[in-house]
Amino acid sequence: MFIIIGAVVVVASLIAGFSMAGGHLAVLIQVSEFVTIGGAAIGSLLISAPLDQIKKIMGAIPKAISHKGHTTADNLALLKALYELFLLAQRDGLLAIEKHIENPEESEIFKSDEKLVKNTKAITFLCDTLKVMLSGGVPPHEVEALMDIEIKTFKTESHPTHALLSKLGDAFPALGIVAAVLGIIVTMGSINDGAEAVGHHVAAALVGTFLGVLLSYGFVGPLATNIEHMLESEAEYLETIKECVISYAKGNPPIVAVEVGRRTLHSDARPSFSELENYLRGKSE
Repeated sequence: MFIIIGAVVVVASLIAGFSMAGGHLAVLIQVSEFVTIGGAAIGSLLISAPLDQIKKIMGAIPKAISHKGHTTADNLALLKALYELFLLAQRDGLLAIEKHIENPEESEIFKSDEKLVKNTKAITFLCDTLKVMLSGGVPPHEVEALMDIEIKTFKTESHPTHALLSKLGDAFPALGIVAAVLGIIVTMGSINDGAEAVGHHVAAALVGTFLGVLLSYGFVGPLATNIEHMLESEAEYLETIKECVISYAKGNPPIVAVEVGRRTLHSDARPSFSELENYLRGKSE
């Protein structure tokens, strides 16, 4: 949502400032410059990235637009789901959670946290790890190593998504210059057509430079940064799950296991100890 708001603010500010200075908006609409810069950008992306990475970039953009991050309420729901799962395992044995991890979308425990169930990566990460623990004989440090490997793989796999988009953003000013140079070439070819024609072509060329810089620093670069933050947030979510599971695997009580997970959360979305305790007991502050 904030991506859309930010884009509107950028465009509105440019239009307002340009109009206040006496500029005519029609001058900025240079289709040839859009085609040159846009086509070159798409072509350079096709050259630099395989098809699967381009698909990930296209998939990450709508996710970034709708992504709301993990709030305190979301984290409380996650910790409570893990607490109830660990409590069941402690009370009835580890095998008691088998039906929950085999079909998490039908589990009454996981249904209490819809965001976790809908997060395919996170729920698979959690359930697959618990299945390994159910197989028996796997020490906590080996389970931790497995979880670390998967988190590392997720980070490695997701890094090119924002990195490629960031590089594309860095290329836009140069592509704008290319468009501007082509515009100047056109201008030189029409120098005998009079001052008005020359002025029109120079303006079109300058729009190319303007467009390249605007797309780079006003849209594509910030979007790449937003996607990077989103992916980091997802990795941190996995880290919280990991710390809870490993703490429980080491023999800590469920309340201690989720407290360890709470400590991994960033302060802006971390519930206090009393908030978590009251939430687990079904009370409100």
